[in-house]
Amino acid sequence: MFTRAVSRLSRKRPPSEINDSDGKPGSSQQTLKGTSRWTTSLENLLEDPEGVKRFREFLKKEFSEENVLFWLACEEFKKTQDKKQMQEKAKEIYMTFLSSKASCQVNVEGQSRLSETILEEPHPLMFQKLQDQIFNLMKYDSYSRFLKSDIFLKHKRAEEQEENSSEAQSVAKRASRIYNT
Repeated sequence: MFTRAVSRLSRKRPPSEINDSDGKPGSSQQTLKGTSRWTTSLENLLEDPEGVKRFREFLKKEFSEENVLFWLACEEFKKTQDKKQMQEKAKEIYMTFLSSKASCQVNVEGQSRLSETILEEPHPLMFQKLQDQIFNLMKYDSYSRFLKSDIFLKHKRAEEQEENSSEAQSVAKRASRIYNT
């Protein structure tokens, strides 16, 4: 029963792997870049390394960077194939984020906490419930504040200025080609 549930859950794909019927990633999402893409969802923000960097910077100022670090550690953990490596990573995640003595303890509901005994038989989705809690905490709390933050708005303005200057350059190039022929 447990293995069936794990295999069913492991078939769930992240948004980045969901394709349109033609087998290509969603075309509406593909045209959006940078901050425009980040505003559509927390998932899109977390798929972009630059987005993660800016979000971490914001969370650090809010003293809650451990949330995104835990989420990222869980994502990496799910990709682990080797049992021994999985056991080591599970213990590292537990000691860093979940133990009562954790250096970067995340705030999860008491009944959701894991006991150290579960670390003996790790599986890829053992942290899923906790990861979902942290994701929802970020999605409904930190993410909306991030989109209004100076960090995000400055990056968005810089991106728009860069885009406008490159558009102006391409217009000038086209104009020079027209008039030079």
